[in-house]
Amino acid sequence: MIAPAAEWETLVQKMKAVTPEAFASDGRVLNLIEGEWRDPGFGRHYESPVDGRSLGKIPMIDLETARRAVKYAKSEASVWVNVDLDERRRRVLECVEKLREQRELIALLLIWEIGKPYAQAMTDIDRCLSGVEWYVENIEAMLGTRQPVGLISNIASWNYPMSVLMHSVLVQLLAGNSVISKTPTDGSLYALSLTHAIARRCDLPVSLVSGSGGQLSDALVRNESVDCLAFVGGKTNGGVIASTLYDENKRYILEMEGVNAYGVWKFSDWPNLAQQMRKGFDYGKQRCTAYVRYVVQRELFPQFLEMYLPVLRSLRFGNPVMVESENDPLPKLDFGPLINSKKVEDLRVLYTEALGKGAISLYEATVQESMIFPNQDTSAYVGPAALLNIPKNSKLYHNEPFGPIDTIVVVDHLEELITEMNVSNGSLVSSIACDEPKIARNVAEQLRGFKVGINTMRSRGDREEVFGGIGQSWKGCFVGGKYLVQSVTHGAAGEKLHGHFPDYTLLPEETSMKSLASATATK
Repeated sequence: MIAPAAEWETLVQKMKAVTPEAFASDGRVLNLIEGEWRDPGFGRHYESPVDGRSLGKIPMIDLETARRAVKYAKSEASVWVNVDLDERRRRVLECVEKLREQRELIALLLIWEIGKPYAQAMTDIDRCLSGVEWYVENIEAMLGTRQPVGLISNIASWNYPMSVLMHSVLVQLLAGNSVISKTPTDGSLYALSLTHAIARRCDLPVSLVSGSGGQLSDALVRNESVDCLAFVGGKTNGGVIASTLYDENKRYILEMEGVNAYGVWKFSDWPNLAQQMRKGFDYGKQRCTAYVRYVVQRELFPQFLEMYLPVLRSLRFGNPVMVESENDPLPKLDFGPLINSKKVEDLRVLYTEALGKGAISLYEATVQESMIFPNQDTSAYVGPAALLNIPKNSKLYHNEPFGPIDTIVVVDHLEELITEMNVSNGSLVSSIACDEPKIARNVAEQLRGFKVGINTMRSRGDREEVFGGIGQSWKGCFVGGKYLVQSVTHGAAGEKLHGHFPDYTLLPEETSMKSLASATATK
């Protein structure tokens, strides 16, 4: 049975009671435009990955409506900049407290909208709230005499609507900017509508629109009223945006993707690595910092396999709202469904193509009947899988799957290990498992990952920890701590922002920043 507290209709009624302004009289969700909830737009069918049920309609607007929304959001920047810092802090903290009051509702909405299991949804929310509180406490020193850039346009993927998108929005507001966000069309419409409605009630200058990214690009990306673009998504769309902004005097932060790799060389602490790998499957590896490739020294491969296969067999995945009785807690899962059936089909195409070209299947799980309802729609569900020696002429060799498929490459030489780990011309994270510190440090210095871990996995991080990318995984300003504040504010004339730009070469200071981003786990 579905946990009574998690019934979709119950959640929608709760949301309507909290923020009735976000709904039209017929129950459709609206857009937040010109300070009001309006414009139901063209309704696009919206279904849950959990069981395929309809969640309603996405209120897709047209380009002219989006331009109107941007124009108004820009006008709010000129008012908000004159609100003193103490008042901005007060309003942002009020918003954080009101969001915390609704954290259970937000988490349950996220389960249905993006298939994120309950505990992981709660973590997403709590990281957002505690992170923003940290910025409120430290903003004065980070801001100094810097001034906001104006209007920030946020276009983010669906997977972390709170700890990435909403977190960024609230910090941007704290720094004195007005904000407009686009709802990801694949998920989180209700959760983001609820959170933005709460922010608006706290007199924060936020706008929220829904629509096709391609159709609204002229309003949300190329519009002269947009002073900064914050994008999180795939490298294809990110690359198009980067080329569009190349000749424009516009601030931008483009977080994309890469093949995050973990190398294993002269290593023996297999229990430690097993724990990391199990944790690495959270949310079905639908994360930009998920490790999806393991490059293993040939003589260690039997030991690696002895550790690795039990990890795969131990993973729990299934319906995230299914319980045996009404008093049972929601299930503890490593992951639920993927974001939609199209993503599952894309993964199957990648997997099948690699097999057809010579890869070896090490493991391929199927959804257990005990983890789903009888006869439910399972088109968005797929089990973990692993491929050995993936051929270089397959798409999966060069691309991040963004799902629970690992690829494993066996190598004989250290130079070969480094080459295989750097296959995507830049990644957000990389790691090396090695018992010998000197070798580990040498490998770490040659990896084209922004954050490099030694005997540990790295994550996006927040607060004072800088985050960015190398190569094709990132374009524009770095973020995290003072760098996030700097990315959305102006300093002294002629300042050089820390980041990765098309015409950018790492300076000594930023090279040391990469070293500081590395971490060594205590064994």
